[in-house]
Amino acid sequence: MSRWKKIALAVATVALVAIVSAGGGGWYLSELLKDGGLVPDHDEPEEYTLEVAAIGDGRVTLRRTSETDEDGDWKRGEFWGLEGEAGDYNQVGKVLQTAEEQVVREFASPDDPQRAFRLPFEEVLYSSSLGDFPAWLVGGPSDTWAIFVHGKGADRREALRILPIVSELGLAALIITYRNGEDLPQDPDGFYRYGQTEWEELEGAAQYALDNGARKLILVGYSMGGAIVTNFLYRSPLADSVEGAILDAPMLDFGATVDLGAREDGYPQLLATLAKAVAGFRFDIDWGELNYLKRADELDIQILLFHGDADDSVPLETSDVLAESRQDIVRYIAVPGARHVRSWNTDRAAYEAAVREFLRDLAR
Repeated sequence: MSRWKKIALAVATVALVAIVSAGGGGWYLSELLKDGGLVPDHDEPEEYTLEVAAIGDGRVTLRRTSETDEDGDWKRGEFWGLEGEAGDYNQVGKVLQTAEEQVVREFASPDDPQRAFRLPFEEVLYSSSLGDFPAWLVGGPSDTWAIFVHGKGADRREALRILPIVSELGLAALIITYRNGEDLPQDPDGFYRYGQTEWEELEGAAQYALDNGARKLILVGYSMGGAIVTNFLYRSPLADSVEGAILDAPMLDFGATVDLGAREDGYPQLLATLAKAVAGFRFDIDWGELNYLKRADELDIQILLFHGDADDSVPLETSDVLAESRQDIVRYIAVPGARHVRSWNTDRAAYEAAVREFLRDLAR
């Protein structure tokens, strides 16, 4: 065999190995994407990172364990949620005392509107193509209703952050659920679809509101809930009843979100792109349809947009694009140092002031 033939064969072999390796890597990452992003996970955490050493009189003492992040939220001065083995949800506030291994903080148990704020509510049902879904309904004298849509892996308690402001201004609040939640109707394919299908539950909730006295709607979406809100605005005829939206770290481009996750985990962009192509084929993902920024010119309501500039889950750049392209309708607040859906936690006073001003302006 001639020297040049040997070189050509070696190059071809190397190329084949590279293609096979890339293909295997793409398949592997697509499986990670499925397990981490598409398949609902309702299992309890394998390990809890803090120990409750004492509780009472509106305060809690949290003690470090071997799993505790030394610089984690447990000793930061903002407001944070605290969930335990029994599934109970609590909230910690101001730091009262600190030590090397533990911290004493303000403590509350805001499990629902009544327990959190003494706001009476009722559990109601609304319907979509998959069946009936529960919602909390907090009444109000106004014919404007706020509909809250929580993020992936969260639940209705996410709405408790700004519910007091909504109630203070006289709006009714409908705090909804959607497919693939625990003990709720499941999507036929078993996957989260980041607004492509879940918008139907929001449409069912909107119809319930309009059938029960609402004339105008304000939508509030957190993370994946922001994707659901945005696709509802594009696809539902009931969007004509929407006056405004509040979006907190909205997932406006699922593909960009996957790219960010790959970068955070140390994978090169080329491999992430290949993994998305494989996942698109395997799991019927239309990446173009999940880029809601492509239709941003169709939006015609006022939007209050929050995003933390330290978000390592949903890229800040997607909110930057929406704010830049639609300066006519978007009020954008990028919160320094805030991680994913933590703008309220990081600067509660400023966040609530912005929400109050936005809602009052919509009422004028």
